[in-house]
Amino acid sequence: MNFVSVRIITSDVQRLVRFYGEITGMPVTIYTEDFAELATPACTLAIGSTRTLQLFGGDVARPADNHTAIIEFRVGDVDAEFARLSDTIKDATVQRPTTMPWGNRSLLFRDPDGNLVNFFTPVTAEAIKKFDKEVVA
Repeated sequence: MNFVSVRIITSDVQRLVRFYGEITGMPVTIYTEDFAELATPACTLAIGSTRTLQLFGGDVARPADNHTAIIEFRVGDVDAEFARLSDTIKDATVQRPTTMPWGNRSLLFRDPDGNLVNFFTPVTAEAIKKFDKEVVA
């Protein structure tokens, strides 16, 4: 089994496409006005409009109402990313770069819909070892 993607449902696909393209520096592929994807080597972040919910049977998700999930991106230097994004996320920063007890240095902020986003860099030997393991299919 392979974990492939996480999908965010939003009422404004273009706004999230711009935001995730800017914070990651990666291209976001827009397939239709209702669906786009940010593909990374490890996983894909899908962005779907509320109109796509009809394909799943109706009111199965609510945009801008996440209170449980955090979308996480491993970055090379979380402090450098914070400096680069300071203007973009200044009003949305939840936690400035902080070294967590499990060995990651993390920056927590919210996207325009209020979803939590974590940029992290493993900084302890144990955390670095954990994330540098080869992926086994």
